Amino acid sequence: MKYIIILGDGMADYPVPELGNLTPLQVAYKPNMDSLTVKGCSGLLRTVPHGMSPGSDVAILSLLGYDPVKSCAARGALEAPARGIKLSKGDAAFRCNLITEKDGVLVDYSASHITSKESSEIIASIRENLEKNGNMEFFSGLDYRHFMILRKLQNPQLIECTPPHDAIGRKITEVLPKAKTPEAERTAALLRKTIFESKQVLVSHPVNIDRVKAGKNPGNMIWPWGGGKKPSIESFWEKYGLKAAVISAVDLVKGIGTYVGMEVIDVPGATGSHDTDYEGKAEWALKALASNDLVFVHVEAPDEAGHVRDFRLKVKTIEDLDRRLVGKIIVGLSEPHAIAVLPDHPTPITVGTHTRDPVPFVICSPFLEPDGVREFDEFSARNGAFGLIENGGFMSLLVKDKFTEPCMNQAESNV
Repeated sequence: MKYIIILGDGMADYPVPELGNLTPLQVAYKPNMDSLTVKGCSGLLRTVPHGMSPGSDVAILSLLGYDPVKSCAARGALEAPARGIKLSKGDAAFRCNLITEKDGVLVDYSASHITSKESSEIIASIRENLEKNGNMEFFSGLDYRHFMILRKLQNPQLIECTPPHDAIGRKITEVLPKAKTPEAERTAALLRKTIFESKQVLVSHPVNIDRVKAGKNPGNMIWPWGGGKKPSIESFWEKYGLKAAVISAVDLVKGIGTYVGMEVIDVPGATGSHDTDYEGKAEWALKALASNDLVFVHVEAPDEAGHVRDFRLKVKTIEDLDRRLVGKIIVGLSEPHAIAVLPDHPTPITVGTHTRDPVPFVICSPFLEPDGVREFDEFSARNGAFGLIENGGFMSLLVKDKFTEPCMNQAESNV
C-alpha cells in the first residue's frame, strides 16, 4: 500500500466578492480533485491549535500527526537544515526576509519576489558589512527567504518578531522586534539595530538600483523573524513505520522533512511560486513511491497568491495544481494506494495572510466508502463523512488500512 499527500499551501479561502462571493476553490476548474472527492471521503481538519499562530510550520506538523506545541521550533530553526546550516545547542536561527521599506512603511514582504541570483549578491553584502563578530551569521536561501543565525542565544522565544507578511502597510517602527522580558532587551535591541543598518548597506546596492530602474521593488532591508532553536522530533518511521519522502521548493517543508527523517527530493524547476514545475513534481513523486511508502508533495503557489491578494492568480494556481500535478499523479499510479489532497491553512484573498480556520480535505482509499460529496471546496467538505477532525487526526485516517479490510467497490478501481 502506498500513500500520497498533495498539499496546496494556503489553498483554502473565504468567499471573494470579485468571484461572486465564491471561494477560489469553488470557482476553479479542478476535475481531478473533484474526481477524488467523488470516490473518497471528505471533511474539515483543524491544523492550528487554539492559541497558536497559523503558520505553515504549526499546520504541517499538526497534519502529519505531530504535536506542534512540543515539536514546533519556529520557522528559522525548522528551515535551516534545508540550507545545510548546522545549529548547536545554544544557537538560534531566524528567518530573514528581504523586504521593501518605503517612507518608513513595510510595503512588500518579498521585494517583489526578488530572484535567488539577485538576493545572493545582496546577502553577500550583508555578510561583509554586518557580520561584525562570530555570534551573528547570515546565509542565503531561496528568493527572498534567507537566514540570520545568532550563536549562543539561549531564549529566542523571549523576543517577539512580527512576520513581514503580517505587517504589510504598517510603519516599521510599529512592528520592530520587541523583548518579552527585560533580559531579552539586549538581543531585541541588536535585531532592531541590524535592521536599520541593513538599509544603509542596501539602499545603494547595484542590484537594488537596477530593480528600481526596472520598476521593481528593491530588497532594501532585512527582516528577521521566526527565531527558534533546533528541535527534537520523533522520526516518521518511528511514529508510523513508514518510509517517507517530501517534495517541496520551500525550505520550511524541507526542514521539517529533514528533522522527521524523510527523504528530501529536490526537483529541478521547482520555485516555490506560481511558475513552479508542477509536472516535474508529479514525475518525481511517482518515482519516489518506488522506494518509499509515503510521498508528501507540497506546492507553495496558492499561498503566495493569497498573500498578494490576487484572486485570479490564486484560481490559476489551483487549476495548475489540479491539471499539471494531481492529474499526472493519478494517471501514473498503479499499485494500491491512498491519496489525500488538502491545504495546510487558509490564506484568504480578503485578508492577505494565514488564518486558523479548519481546512477541507479529501482522502481516496480502497479502505473508505464514498460519502456522496462531489466537489472539493471549503463548503462541500462540511457535508463529508469525516466531519470536523481536530489536531492530529488526519494521519490515522490516511493510514486506515493498517486497521481495516478494504471496501470491495473501492478496491476494484485505481483512482
